[in-house]
Amino acid sequence: MPTPLDILRETFGYPEFRPHQAEIVDAALSGRDVLAVMPTSAGKSICYQVPALLLDGLAIVVSPLISLMADQVGALRQMGVAASYLNSTLGAAERADVLHGVASGALRLVYVAPERLDDPAFAETVAARGVSLLAVDEAHCISQWGNDFRPSYQRIIDFLEALPGRPPVMALTATATRAVRRDIREALALRDPLVVLASFDRPNLFFSVERPRGHAEKDRMLVAFCRERAERSGIVYCSSRRAVEEVCELLRGEGLAATRYHAGLAAGERERNQDDFLYDRARVMVATNAFGMGIDKSNVSYVAHYNLPLSLENYYQEAGRAGRDGTRADCLLLYSPGDVHTAEFLLSRSEPRDDLTPGQRTLLAERDAERLRQMVFYATTTECLRAHILRYFGEEAPAYCGSCGNCLTDYEETDATEDALKVVSCVARIAQRGRSAGASMVADVLRGSRSARVRQRGFDTLSTYGIMTDAPAARVRAVIDELVFRGVLARAGGDYPTVALTASSGAFLRREAPWDEPFVLKVARGRHKAERVPAAPAKTRAATDASELDAAGQELYARLASLRGELAREQGVPAYIVFSNAALVDMCAKRPRTPEEFLGVSGVGAKKAERYGEAFLAEINK
Repeated sequence: MPTPLDILRETFGYPEFRPHQAEIVDAALSGRDVLAVMPTSAGKSICYQVPALLLDGLAIVVSPLISLMADQVGALRQMGVAASYLNSTLGAAERADVLHGVASGALRLVYVAPERLDDPAFAETVAARGVSLLAVDEAHCISQWGNDFRPSYQRIIDFLEALPGRPPVMALTATATRAVRRDIREALALRDPLVVLASFDRPNLFFSVERPRGHAEKDRMLVAFCRERAERSGIVYCSSRRAVEEVCELLRGEGLAATRYHAGLAAGERERNQDDFLYDRARVMVATNAFGMGIDKSNVSYVAHYNLPLSLENYYQEAGRAGRDGTRADCLLLYSPGDVHTAEFLLSRSEPRDDLTPGQRTLLAERDAERLRQMVFYATTTECLRAHILRYFGEEAPAYCGSCGNCLTDYEETDATEDALKVVSCVARIAQRGRSAGASMVADVLRGSRSARVRQRGFDTLSTYGIMTDAPAARVRAVIDELVFRGVLARAGGDYPTVALTASSGAFLRREAPWDEPFVLKVARGRHKAERVPAAPAKTRAATDASELDAAGQELYARLASLRGELAREQGVPAYIVFSNAALVDMCAKRPRTPEEFLGVSGVGAKKAERYGEAFLAEINK
């Protein structure tokens, strides 16, 4: 009998399991339930695909993501695995073919939309065949407090209880709070599950935040960022359909091969544009957050956020779509204070949840507001971005990673106590008049603006008017952001977001503890010359990106990528389905000359070696 490691190496072409995969596979093979919280690219699919090839019977994967099903089934078939899927995209004849494959034993693994579990024909067929494993992907959908709650997920337990014999159940998700994990356990009636909470750290991702001054500078920054990566695949996320249209036109106007995706497009166009991106006909996908769930495109080299996401959960999930194959990738957030207003507007216009009580809706709104507040903290912090993310998800993290935009920025610490006192005093003077103002208005008052909106509200008669005339607007906004971050001030929501006093404001003005120390502000002086700091010395660390190869290696990479593209076009599949970028990099580093050596490349299994080995070895030997 083959072992799990045999299957991993011979079928999937990976030399070793990633962290937690082996223990999850062993638990499933021993009949134990599993609850696994693993970030994007941690390898959740291997956790159920390997047991599916070792257990007798049919393995069922419940997934809400139609695109993921097609993607993973296509990849599995490339490896010689008998897999298929059942969802709303199939016609009656195609569904019948899948059910015949299940009944005859020809299929080992089937992906199923949760709604299909209610189909009596499916339930009868799988019951007769025997279910070896039930894997529930995106398991957070089962909880009303999770992202993307789906009532159909709560009926999975009915399907499970109707089976003649209960198989081991595996629940997997990329993110779940303690409350969501509790809901998953209860809703699926998991029995003494192995609980795995994997690290959220993605060492191959480089995080950075830029704070452009105005719309024009934001556009310039985005264009420069994408142009530097013109030959690579990337995603640009925008908060609205209108922004998607404008940014897509901007990039196209600059000669970049961009396409678009949002819910306002016709279904046919969305599908065509998605295919253009998957097949590398369009290098850049500009999209709302409607795009990406279930897209297993491994060669996405960057993700840029043109607008502020609504939460760190959303941001990390979307940014995590870069570098899925383990190669280095860039995650850029372009932050403008006006994005906060847009985000609050989107939250206020979200669809009403009739399935919640008024009290639950209030709690949900408060939770969303707090998540947005934490997102703003990330966008404005001068501390290590990686540490900020990990600590948000409950992980301990060092204060310096050496591989994020903030860690590579040269900051100067300045005593901003006097400026901070002036800002808080100005907010207090406005409040004394029974009025409120946003951050830009506060900055205008302090800098002595003669604008009509300042004079119409009488703010030019405040005692704090014009007391910071020499301070640049960016400096005043930086002080306001830091005061909000430290809780001295707060941002109040609504149609016109304002800056408000907090319980700490009075003590801060009186310089009482803990506010009797200098108010230190970090000001960027510029980036270090070093782009990144490697995790280990180059001599002992394997190359993870084509840019790390020597000149000959980079030339070989270009030739192998061209060959991969030709083979993909012949078969009508995306290039990354043939081999990932990481596999090509490993080929260039190891330069195998024989079929045996080719099998030693990460991501090359027996079937792929049989199918592609001769062509790739010929190119390498040439």
